[in-house]
Amino acid sequence: MKTLPIYQVDAFSNDVFGGNPAAVMPLEEWLPDDTMQKLALENNLSETAFLVALPDDTEEDFHIRWFTPGIEVPLCGHATLASAWVLFNKLGWEKKQILLQSKSGPLGVKQADDGWLELDFPNLALEECPTPNLILDALDGAPETSFFVPSDTNYMVILKDEAAVKAAQPDIRKLKQLGSLGVILTAPGSDCDFVSRYFAPGGGIDEDPVTGSIHSVLVPYWAEKLGKNHLLANQVSARGGVLRCELKGDRVAIAGQAAFYMEGSVHLR
Repeated sequence: MKTLPIYQVDAFSNDVFGGNPAAVMPLEEWLPDDTMQKLALENNLSETAFLVALPDDTEEDFHIRWFTPGIEVPLCGHATLASAWVLFNKLGWEKKQILLQSKSGPLGVKQADDGWLELDFPNLALEECPTPNLILDALDGAPETSFFVPSDTNYMVILKDEAAVKAAQPDIRKLKQLGSLGVILTAPGSDCDFVSRYFAPGGGIDEDPVTGSIHSVLVPYWAEKLGKNHLLANQVSARGGVLRCELKGDRVAIAGQAAFYMEGSVHLR
């Protein structure tokens, strides 16, 4: 019998039941990929993060991987923020910064004086493209032109205003037929710089409550459109979340709060 620790943290919120819940499982060594995928399915959250400490002579401190209930993904913000919260608050990490090795290259998390956690993420490229017919059919009011993110196969669709993003009811069955990870909806915000929602049926998630990783695309886009590098973002899902963002050249800083929900043990035979 193998006993593994597990934590659950609500990321991008300072209140339990807000933001986006993530499971965090620190490991002494990697489990088989099939086992980690089954654990993520059993946890049934949008992401489960797995962490393994790296040797002292390695530049990064930990190797991190993320699994949805259906697939492993190359980048995840909220589960990274949740993992950092666990390291800082439950596992005695004493440095002010955590360096992570990942499928998307080196990542970082640091703790601000006000307790917010700031992710150091890549600035992801996007390509303008005709909006796929499946998106036009699935989403009323979708524009004829949208954007594609090659690194994670998301599409980004710009809507006219915050009300349109909140009111959107895309046909998830049609979006799943895209063969891509998901679709980002975004627009200028009324009380913030921009808002978003994220639908990821390609990863087994109809709607993700708050998604740090999509801000690696959203922040560069809106920084250019609005002519400013410091941006306040709001993901306007039912649970909702607030993100303080900054464009830093080829990197994007994405900051949020976290609320601890529970900890326990997983028993594997």
